[in-house]
Amino acid sequence: MENVEYFNRYTGKVETEQIYGENFLRWVYSNPLGKLSLEGLVKRAAFSKWYGGRMEAATSRERVLPFIQKYGLNATEFADSPENYKTFNEFFYRKLKPGARPIVQDPGAAVFPADGRHLGFQNIDEAEGFFVKGAKFTLEKLCGNRDLAKRYAGGAIVLSRLCPVDYHRYHFPVSGTPTKPTIINGALYSVNPLALRKNINFLTENKRAYTEIDSPEFGKVLMFEVGATCVGSFEYTFTPGVPMQKGSEKGYFKFGGSETITLFQHGRITLAADLIENSRIGRELYARMGDLMGRQPKG
Repeated sequence: MENVEYFNRYTGKVETEQIYGENFLRWVYSNPLGKLSLEGLVKRAAFSKWYGGRMEAATSRERVLPFIQKYGLNATEFADSPENYKTFNEFFYRKLKPGARPIVQDPGAAVFPADGRHLGFQNIDEAEGFFVKGAKFTLEKLCGNRDLAKRYAGGAIVLSRLCPVDYHRYHFPVSGTPTKPTIINGALYSVNPLALRKNINFLTENKRAYTEIDSPEFGKVLMFEVGATCVGSFEYTFTPGVPMQKGSEKGYFKFGGSETITLFQHGRITLAADLIENSRIGRELYARMGDLMGRQPKG
């Protein structure tokens, strides 16, 4: 079976992802019976609502410490003690201590909006494919709006995938004034590469929401939050129409893997070299919120 590998910016090594619920994912997306359950149940909001309810139950707090130990999470950066979380979901969308995620301060730098595994392409129209060569989706389908999609044609795109083990709050990648989120309803497929290798268009079929950020440095920047299996909603903590600083919190996902997608207009950003290099061969880059994603082009 093919593993999910990524390049870790901090260790400088290619590493293999320890996938939460891997056996279930492989069965649902590869087994004929699993695919029947995917279409009949797993992709539907009712399934995610049911599972999310389990993570809100008082008994779910018993999962917290074993989860931290199994996946080697650094509890010293949590804003609260692991023993104080009343449910698993409360732990899941935990806050971190101030300074746990330093933000690149250079005004000409854009930062990753979330912890996770990232893919980036300088020109979405020329991208060979994300996880499978030739597998593409259209901006019009992603945006659900032809005029909005035209605004970002030929621009850069960054897909940031959050695993269940990651910090699950998302932040603004640039400074600017955000609009009110526009929600596009859809299914709730997994966004793990095991699923996206089967169909990259799960990203354009899933429930999602977008915000346009008017940035003095980067022009119009479009940021999506994408739901996934066991993530039926996104919670927002920002105020639309009020200028936000790069790295300010935008909101959080509740239980499950999820994704943000950031789009820049053509010529407004040069993505980081290690992001481009790994994405070119279909391999994600692991980096954290606040780390360098790209810079304003020189000149």
